[in-house]
Amino acid sequence: MSRPAGLSAYIAVTAAYWAFMLTDGALRMLVLLHFHTLGFSPVQLAYLFVLYEIAGMITNLSAGWIAARFGLGSTLYAGLGLQVAALVALAFLDPGWAIGVSVAYVMAVQGVSGVAKDLAKMSSKSAVKLLAPTSSDGLFRWVAALTGSKNAVKGLGFLLGAAALGLVGFVPAVLGMAAVLAAILGAVAWRMPPGLPAGRKDARFREVFSKNPDINWLSAARVFLFGARDVWFVVGIPIYFYAVLSDGSEAGNRAAFFLIGGFMAIWIILYGAVQAAAPRLLGSARKDRADLVAGAWRWAGGLALVPAVLAVLVWGAGAPTPWLTGALSVGLMVFGGLFAINSALHSYLILAFTQDRRVTMDVGFYYMANAAGRLMGTVLSGVTYQVGGVTLCLATAAVMLTLSSLLATRLRGTADALPVG
Repeated sequence: MSRPAGLSAYIAVTAAYWAFMLTDGALRMLVLLHFHTLGFSPVQLAYLFVLYEIAGMITNLSAGWIAARFGLGSTLYAGLGLQVAALVALAFLDPGWAIGVSVAYVMAVQGVSGVAKDLAKMSSKSAVKLLAPTSSDGLFRWVAALTGSKNAVKGLGFLLGAAALGLVGFVPAVLGMAAVLAAILGAVAWRMPPGLPAGRKDARFREVFSKNPDINWLSAARVFLFGARDVWFVVGIPIYFYAVLSDGSEAGNRAAFFLIGGFMAIWIILYGAVQAAAPRLLGSARKDRADLVAGAWRWAGGLALVPAVLAVLVWGAGAPTPWLTGALSVGLMVFGGLFAINSALHSYLILAFTQDRRVTMDVGFYYMANAAGRLMGTVLSGVTYQVGGVTLCLATAAVMLTLSSLLATRLRGTADALPVG
């Protein structure tokens, strides 16, 4: 059985999500590199993203109920509109403000952006559950296509943000993105095809807390999976590469921006491509359902080895060298590919474990856990880099992935409760 009527709505939701993630990736790179050049420390840079992640946690917990009550379209449009407002607000930042004031202002704006991102994400991921074909491995394929493609687009956003900072400067870049996203919001709201569900008046807020142990254990594993990525990704590696690549001159800074943005873009694009291909790489159409559940802990355990090896390599090398930078780049690309398999499995399992009636609330709860992991990783990225450099960032990631694997061993999905399609 399939849901052909939902295809046009799925395409529209995906296009809107792409537009959002392009600006989200660009904004992260703009903020990180711009404020690093203004003299912000690694911990201060991490602070800039803290409210973004806290807002994501709160938003996901409530957005599932809001979507269940008022419909998925309302939360999708609200997410896009808030991102436009955040971009415009960021353009009013005054370079003459004291660092404390600047940090507080950017944290507040990033908080709005965090609300926007998780409204858009929850809406898009929930829509897949309701619109995907119900035959074969349709659910896994559709969610992998959405998440993989959005991460590739976000990777382009990293490159766009770094390039825009070097070419046109901070304010023109954020205003340009706001204008483009506002136009896309208008077009999507005007021409959204039918297919997204309206709300149900009997939805209660207490329903966001799941009684399904599989959803709760998967959410716990998700906390440490994404914390393990962001502990090196948010502050550690970009600032490490900047220290290695920039010679302090204006031209050197500009070149470093492009190289760092290029690396981050390639990493995210690789991550997205592998994520989109995950159903084929895992052979999900032929897999026993129990194998897909077990894969959540097996793949996380294997991934933990990568940052552990890289941490030992950096520690043993001592001072940064060109070969070490190259080895780190290759190792982190391997991390990205394996991380994509883990993330794709999680994204599929949360939709497989939930029911249509509860989908927005279970997905919202799950992405609250995702935001909690990102928050933990963001804070630890600044702290660990300042205390022990990139070595400590990578070692912390290995520990967190081991915890994610252990938590995933508690999953007990069965054939009856876990349809592949």
